[in-house]
Amino acid sequence: MDRYDIAIIGAGVSGAAIARRLSAYQASVVLLEREADVSFGTSKANSGIIHGGFHHNRKYLKARLEIQGSGMYPQLHRELGFPYRRCGIVVAAFTPEEMNTAEHLYRQGVENDSAGIELCSADRIRGLEPLLHSDVIGGLYAPSGGIIEPYRVVFSLVENAEANGVEVRRDFQVVSGKSGATGFEIRSSGGDRLRAKCVINAAGLYADEVSRIFGAENYVIIPRKGEYHLLDRRTLACPSRVVFPVPTPVSKGMLVIPSVEGTVLIGPTADSTDSKTDLGTTGARMHEIIASAQRLVPLVSPADVITSFSGLRPALESDDFYIEESRSVPRFIHVAGIQSPGLTAAPAVAEYVKEILKGTGLTLTEKPRFSASLPPVVRTRQMDDSDLQQRWNEDHDEGRVVCRCETVTRAEVRRAIHSGHQTLD
Repeated sequence: MDRYDIAIIGAGVSGAAIARRLSAYQASVVLLEREADVSFGTSKANSGIIHGGFHHNRKYLKARLEIQGSGMYPQLHRELGFPYRRCGIVVAAFTPEEMNTAEHLYRQGVENDSAGIELCSADRIRGLEPLLHSDVIGGLYAPSGGIIEPYRVVFSLVENAEANGVEVRRDFQVVSGKSGATGFEIRSSGGDRLRAKCVINAAGLYADEVSRIFGAENYVIIPRKGEYHLLDRRTLACPSRVVFPVPTPVSKGMLVIPSVEGTVLIGPTADSTDSKTDLGTTGARMHEIIASAQRLVPLVSPADVITSFSGLRPALESDDFYIEESRSVPRFIHVAGIQSPGLTAAPAVAEYVKEILKGTGLTLTEKPRFSASLPPVVRTRQMDDSDLQQRWNEDHDEGRVVCRCETVTRAEVRRAIHSGHQTLD
């Protein structure tokens, strides 16, 4: 039976960030993923936003980790090469009541040390984002906000973790976990077994089930469904910054988001559901997304929609992150309820978990040689004609395009497979 110091359950952005951080230490680490590949859950279908640090009060753990995590992304981007752009966030207010809420968010952002946050007049906010509706009377600007490609972030974190010795086991659905004097025995649905001194439960939508499997705390993950439209890169409704409405007590609202790939994302909805697998989209909700987006940016057109999709967020009743060692099962660490701003907070979540691990008595000694970087990935559509010609001369698959919308070649697909991916989904 294989033995490890640390087993991380769940290879979304939280589990991937933790694995990558721990790969810098002389500890044997295994990352367990129930699906065919990493980033198949919440991290696969979300807004791809680095938040601006103003939506949550500092009393919440997620607010503190959001600010810390946001500040860590520029270095991660330089090291791992995933697409990232600090374009800023604007919040558009249409009424005096909404301006009052914007003022509250501004004060909250100042208390949270959100760099450069600004309360804006109508002229100022439309100067920052000319595509905004003419009825906007003011709002908020958070220059520290940005956009990334969430699945590329996870892939990069996992690839770097593997390069530094982390073992990744895909199709490993945990069905049994027993704790003993020397650690945990973990069994998968396929009958595979392993032992670990510490377990980190970063299982996203299934964190509550994993907790019960190990006899730890009893809580309920509430799946919250978000539906999106993706607009063609030729749309006239591509803002230069992420556009938020003024939030309600229930939701941050539906957004207009310029993606790092040049397309535009609008949404999401926020509907609690009983299903952890329902990723269907509905006509009624999708019409609502268009209407909400047009209120912010009138040039949004249903004719620009090229696809629709949905994702599920793992909410807790407390509405905060739950990151701590179990009080009933020593060395079992919860990383649960990581919904928005979980993507932003992920690098800081990894640091936070590392400190919890140290508190369990596990020795973490830095490796003398840790490789923090990955080789750069160059997309075909980013190359100039001379580079394309040179690559085509070396490999004709570099010129065989299999996706004309995104200019993806056979050679790029082949490289993705050889980098360790198990599926093209």
